[in-house]
Amino acid sequence: MEGGWPLEGGVLLCLIVSLLLPGRSNTFTINCSGFDQHGVDPAAFQTIFNQKDFRPVINYSIPTQVNISFTLSAILEVDEQLQLLTSFLWLKLIWKNPFISWDPEECGALSKLTVTTENLWLPDIFIVESMDVDQTPEGLSAYVTNDGRITYNKPMRVTSTCSLDIFYFPFDQQNCTLTFSSFLYTVENMLLGMEKEVWEIVDTSRDVVRTQGEWELLGINKATPKMSVGSSLFDQIMFYVAIRRRPSLYVINLLVPSSFLIAIDALSFYLPAESENRAPFKITLLLGYNVFLLMMNKLLPASGTPLISVYFALCLSLMVVSLLETIFITYLLHLATTQPPPMPRWLHSLLLYWASPRKCCPTALWKENVGPGLTPTHLPRPKEPGQLVGKELGPRQAELNGDSGLTSTQLADLWVQFGHMMDTFLFRLYLLFLASSIITVIILWNT
Repeated sequence: MEGGWPLEGGVLLCLIVSLLLPGRSNTFTINCSGFDQHGVDPAAFQTIFNQKDFRPVINYSIPTQVNISFTLSAILEVDEQLQLLTSFLWLKLIWKNPFISWDPEECGALSKLTVTTENLWLPDIFIVESMDVDQTPEGLSAYVTNDGRITYNKPMRVTSTCSLDIFYFPFDQQNCTLTFSSFLYTVENMLLGMEKEVWEIVDTSRDVVRTQGEWELLGINKATPKMSVGSSLFDQIMFYVAIRRRPSLYVINLLVPSSFLIAIDALSFYLPAESENRAPFKITLLLGYNVFLLMMNKLLPASGTPLISVYFALCLSLMVVSLLETIFITYLLHLATTQPPPMPRWLHSLLLYWASPRKCCPTALWKENVGPGLTPTHLPRPKEPGQLVGKELGPRQAELNGDSGLTSTQLADLWVQFGHMMDTFLFRLYLLFLASSIITVIILWNT
């Protein structure tokens, strides 16, 4: 507060401030002449300032009513590893000092003053979940009205504990609590109330949010439970803050590239199995996917096992299984050109069930080149062409093949068809996995 005080002349007006303490009653008069012209004299309120160390009540058996409101202006950080939420609030506290009152008409229509908070009694409201020491800047002021109503606004950077569930990352929603309570005063001394409705707090917070970062505010709810500490009971107001992560960054940088690599790996099944380029192509994709995971690892939560990590693990597993299957098929084709191994009956029956061609799968490509009793065009020719063609199976081989009397060429065809069946199965598994992943992403994004 600033301003001068006229020592001579003028009509003296009075500001009546009553100090009613238990057992006695004192009244003193403050000369407020010229407040509207020369400013407020600090000495006029010195008696009130001297009482700042005591709760301002006429009767100490009456609790002080403190109304709370806040504006959530920014969600600065959510630390999944430490389970912390960092936000920026504007806290508003309103209470009444019954010792302050004046008639505005007698003081030049002056109905509101600003007073530095170091000269006033302040309620010790704190946030229970806060993990930082209160860093409220010094030199803040509060509004004091002619009826003793005090309004105190202060900015707060709050780092609070929050139970974070990251399973649905990056489509997760978090519910954090901000509990306002008194550190010293029990319900016999202080009661907490709402300065405005919760929906007003939500609307105001959405209007003044300064960041368009990773998180957005969904809503705020409140509860008013009592907190019991030993034999003491404290009043408190608990706000449930619901926030949601904006998933666009993670979908573009994580899910889309991963899906492209898996789709390309699935299309590699259309390459001939005996081709020398198929296995190296899959190895290159596998190495590229590992490099991609290493580069994007910093975008993933540092703790826990979110669903997206399971997705990446399944993608990597499919690519490894696909590479192993390619190596196995290449080995079978090599055997088919030299000495086809006997085929068990159950596998032969399974091949007969699988024999019909399927469209939209690698089957069609194989069937066009594989005919009954003919050497498939995809199959490399034997090193000695006359060695196997038309050769009858031995007794042991005939027994394993159900005494069907298959020639080596026909047996080679069956093993080629078995390799084709494995390719088709894995190809369809890829398609099922990709379709399930896309549907899951769409559902989670819209939920």
